[in-house]
Amino acid sequence: MSQSTSEAKGFYKLSWLQRIGFGSGDLAQNLIYQTISIWLLFFYTNVFGLKPEVAAVMFLIVRLVDVLWDPIVGTFVDKSNPKWGKYRSWLILGGIPLVGLAILCFWNGFSGSLIYAYITYVGMSMCYTLVNVPYGALNSSLTRDTDEITILTSVRMFMANLGGLLVKSLPLIIAIFAPKVLNPSTGKMEAVYNTPEAAPAWFITMTIFALAGLVLLIFCFSQTKEKVVMDEKESANVKVSDLWMEFVRNKPLRVLAFFFVTAFAMMSVGNAADSYFMTYNIGATPLMTTIFMWLSTIPAFIFMPLVPAIKRKIGKKGMFYLFLGVGILGMLMMYLFVSVPALKEQFWLLCIAQFVKNTGVIVATGYMWALVPEVVSYGEYTSGRRIAGIVNALTGIFFKAGMALGGVVPGLVLAWVGFNAENKVQTPLAEQGILWLVCVIPAILLAVAMWIISKYELSDEKMDEINKAITEKALNE
Repeated sequence: MSQSTSEAKGFYKLSWLQRIGFGSGDLAQNLIYQTISIWLLFFYTNVFGLKPEVAAVMFLIVRLVDVLWDPIVGTFVDKSNPKWGKYRSWLILGGIPLVGLAILCFWNGFSGSLIYAYITYVGMSMCYTLVNVPYGALNSSLTRDTDEITILTSVRMFMANLGGLLVKSLPLIIAIFAPKVLNPSTGKMEAVYNTPEAAPAWFITMTIFALAGLVLLIFCFSQTKEKVVMDEKESANVKVSDLWMEFVRNKPLRVLAFFFVTAFAMMSVGNAADSYFMTYNIGATPLMTTIFMWLSTIPAFIFMPLVPAIKRKIGKKGMFYLFLGVGILGMLMMYLFVSVPALKEQFWLLCIAQFVKNTGVIVATGYMWALVPEVVSYGEYTSGRRIAGIVNALTGIFFKAGMALGGVVPGLVLAWVGFNAENKVQTPLAEQGILWLVCVIPAILLAVAMWIISKYELSDEKMDEINKAITEKALNE
């Protein structure tokens, strides 16, 4: 098939500038939303002044709001046709209020106010949906080519993890602006980022991240062009009920949805607990915490560019099995190293376990985004409609359901084991509870994810057949 014929059928090849431009959208969202996901619970309990159980309930309520809000957004996005593009327009229209509310989430002007926390966090989450659902749909609107989508996903995950690397540098960045106190054990002045006095430093840091995110969203908007979308006549027939109908009849979508729940629950639980783990179990300095968190992202730069080659070698499912298993191995290593006193003092061993753990987690959870355009195409193949916004709203509901668990579980476990942010040294039970959040619960969730992905039936060969059938039908009409 010639290139011109392929492109006429929707199998577009993109330039590297376009690929990087698309990936910059995920870099932007990670600078903003991953900061919220990893650090907001810690900020609420140690700086803002909320109890862990109160914050946990709030995280659950926000996710319940998302369950109602996401399908509305998905349907609206699929039905609307803004002049700047069906999906790309929302990078700007939703991005501007997202940035403002994200900054306000880390403002301590109403310290301890639960009402203020609810207003800013709910508002931020709703605006994030206005950006994330269309951005997810944008992927499937650029091309039908499965190899190109794999490259796009690899670039997207590389950029997303670049954002993650910056977000996990937060202790060092906050230390620049945070107050300094004398550490009696070292006799040196050290920055403190886990007390109310550090509130201005958190606000400044979030402002920098959020404004950088807005610039990147604008760049993503400028470099993307939608080519595979529904026409206005098809869009007019989209309804909210289509979301649930699609979920019922689209088996690959159901499998992917439950994988999203499990994967995001695993990531959210571990990410939320890492800051507590390094502060109380390890007694780490800001530099040690940053190095540890960097190692949860660095594997992306090594392995994500290799994903297309690995997938060709061992297949889609084989790649998931391999890297999910590596993630479980890393978590078991970490639990062993921290549980044995003689090994706990060896920070380098902890770093090795962190690298192994996140090599598995990053590749498996990164590549799952490449499956979203597949289930969009499968839905178009079986129903005749390419409702990418609705499909991404569904995946959004389920990944936020996973994040709800990730927000609720740490708060409830911390409350159950008696965590107290006012204590510099936690009880052995509290330390064990934190260790379970970092290692044991995520390992169990990874094992469940491995079973779920075994039910996914869309091979690359099957997807090529589906996409060619769709385009042939379109050309013949």
